[in-house]
Amino acid sequence: MNPRLLLLVCAVFWAHAASAALTLPRVLGDHMVLQAGLPAPIWGGADPGRTIVVRFGAQEKSTVAGSDGRWLVRLDPLIASAAPAELSVTATGAGAAAESRTLVDVLVGEVWLCSGQSNMEKPIGEQRGQKPVFNAEKEIAAADFPAIRLFKVKKNRASAPAADVESEGGWVVCSPASIDAVKFSAAGYFFGRKLHRELGAPVGLLDSTWGGTRIELWTPADAYARTPGLEDFAAAAARDPSGAKHEGSLLGTHYNAMIAPLAPFAIRGALWYQGESNLMVQPEETRYAQKSSALVEGWRRSWGADFSFYSVLVAPHLYHVVRPGQVVSAEAAPRFWMQQIEAARRIPRSGIIATTDLVDDLSDIHPRNKLDVGERLARLALARDYGRADVVWSGPVLRSAEFSGERAVLRFDHAEGGLVATDQKPLSWFAVAGADGRFFPGSARIEG
Repeated sequence: MNPRLLLLVCAVFWAHAASAALTLPRVLGDHMVLQAGLPAPIWGGADPGRTIVVRFGAQEKSTVAGSDGRWLVRLDPLIASAAPAELSVTATGAGAAAESRTLVDVLVGEVWLCSGQSNMEKPIGEQRGQKPVFNAEKEIAAADFPAIRLFKVKKNRASAPAADVESEGGWVVCSPASIDAVKFSAAGYFFGRKLHRELGAPVGLLDSTWGGTRIELWTPADAYARTPGLEDFAAAAARDPSGAKHEGSLLGTHYNAMIAPLAPFAIRGALWYQGESNLMVQPEETRYAQKSSALVEGWRRSWGADFSFYSVLVAPHLYHVVRPGQVVSAEAAPRFWMQQIEAARRIPRSGIIATTDLVDDLSDIHPRNKLDVGERLARLALARDYGRADVVWSGPVLRSAEFSGERAVLRFDHAEGGLVATDQKPLSWFAVAGADGRFFPGSARIEG
């Protein structure tokens, strides 16, 4: 889009906003969950100069709508509560009749954003071209949790940060009917269910996902300039802020439409399950760690909050067999895992879970076991965000490697009680290489 035309469009939009009635973004709605323990932003639009009063429980906050019609207040940190409450917003003054909005059935608890591509998007039940998760019918029938609330963001694109998201019906109470109707993220739901059961608090989940998407679409275009190693992306974004494209991918269009408008809604953290589309663009995996850093820094800057960020290793898949035209190396997935692990090590307040043991069919890029994916993410959160010292939150992590001739001795952290092969079979899928980088099949065994 021509920059002058973009400025004209924005000017027209805000001129309209300035004469608009009292409005709230879609993420502020009936049945929502407000984040406990943190200031809770409440924002919207109104005629300029109007006095805005927000009431929730014993709290009352006020402000004045700016010349552009926008306003924002922050509620003081709230205490978790499953008791349905009302939140009211009133606009008065500026020579107009009073206006008000009342949101009902509002809870206070833990709020998490779930985002990524198809493995995070995958619902419990039917999805075109995919198999349901294991025990799908029973899981859907058992999804009766009135204190879990779900908000599904509708797929959309934008060339600049949008004023609001589109939604699949706003906030809904988790039930067998609702979770199936909105096709809510299975991994996200299992994560939220685990938190709810362990903490006994309401849980709000935001599902903003789109299958087949690369990380560049979800990253704020201006974040590349602040990330070393991505100077070419920063240059592309600077050349065309409203529609930059680099290495075959538009920059930021999904972030603009599906993430940016959610800020500054208070959240405890974000879950991220994405990478398959980047892995299949060679030699894309060599910079995924830097791109992850850009995404997280950009999201946190949008919220003005250093929230937790937990991601998922892409599942084992025979990329070079199923997609030989896109992936030529059998080592593509392990190399990509190293990029993901490096990102988790590099980014503060982040973590990653493994999925290498959760796949029943290596030819299926959408593994059906999303229960363990969600619960492993929940274990990370329980240990790191909620202080649960009794929770085992990590599998074995390589500590050191010692080499002697053709033998390598690997030692691991997070292996209390010793290593074990869960299928009780001899270890397999090991490969070793010398200084020339050529890999050959290797054997392995557990000692000690």
